[in-house]
Amino acid sequence: MDGAACPASMQQRVVASADFPLVCAASAAAPKLDAERILVLGDTGCRIKDTLVQPCNDPVAWPFASLAAAAARLRPDLVIHVGDYLYRESPCPAGNTGCAGTPWGNNWATWKADFFDPAAPLLAAAPWVIVRGNHEDCYRSGPGFLRLLGPVAYDPNAPCTDHLAPYDIALDALNLVVMDTANAQDTSVDPSVTPVYQSEFASLANEKSPSWLLMHRPIWGALTGPLGLPVGGNQTMIAALGGQSIPKPIDLMLAGHIHVFEALNYNGMEPPAMLSGNGGDLLDAVPANLKPTVFGTSVRVKEGLSVPGFGFFLMTKVREAWNVDLYDSTGTFTRRCIFAGGRIDCPN
Repeated sequence: MDGAACPASMQQRVVASADFPLVCAASAAAPKLDAERILVLGDTGCRIKDTLVQPCNDPVAWPFASLAAAAARLRPDLVIHVGDYLYRESPCPAGNTGCAGTPWGNNWATWKADFFDPAAPLLAAAPWVIVRGNHEDCYRSGPGFLRLLGPVAYDPNAPCTDHLAPYDIALDALNLVVMDTANAQDTSVDPSVTPVYQSEFASLANEKSPSWLLMHRPIWGALTGPLGLPVGGNQTMIAALGGQSIPKPIDLMLAGHIHVFEALNYNGMEPPAMLSGNGGDLLDAVPANLKPTVFGTSVRVKEGLSVPGFGFFLMTKVREAWNVDLYDSTGTFTRRCIFAGGRIDCPN
């Protein structure tokens, strides 16, 4: 807030600093307990990192504002953002009109430009579930994330915590488990980190059924590898699982991190996954057919596809199933998948 004190209806979350204004908070109504229209998006910021520069001033090249407005018009009961909010890590290069005038770094001006201003219509439309992304780790914008959006009280004496414990959001007929995977490295394994994830995966067996697991980095998501074949897998979380499956109370996994939409059914007992990493940041090139993807020796994709372009998806409950409707950044419907019976089907 720009004022010197919080309104009477709110309480102070954290005092102003050189880079951030006063932050106030208030108790809000819980999400509609029988939430039947759940909108999922992620990886929404505009990337400026050294020589990798996205034209943030171009609403087509960075469409998060129009995407958020279109999503708000669908009137969801609940919004899930699967992480990565702030991508403007370097100054705009001199003479580059595509990003001229943009703020950068972990401060209020950048958070406002990269997230709060473009997201405003959708923030007003429904309650949100906020998932921490790897861009919100302590080496990037973690202190700002924990100050502005974190699920726990902010401690100015310890402005960044590397890892947050999982927590539940209980709806009437569905339990959401939010897991912090910001520091789960994709291509290397830190022996000091894997025991934490090992314990958290084991604790999923105690969750209510049905539960969905929300994280930023997917355990088994696909990227384009050598010869154009899909490859991937988060080595930290795979090591933590140690060949074990995600416990049965988890029916579905929702993630981002890979900048495309993906729908993945796996062999064995693993719950299916959907990735919504196409909310605004530079897109990834991923093969449309993900079926050849193999993760190590035990998990492979049984059926899987990716859909190119910016967008988001809306999950609508229909009796015992969920329609998964994909929309582009203008809010135009593009295709439907169906999540039912422990699998995702995407006809045609």
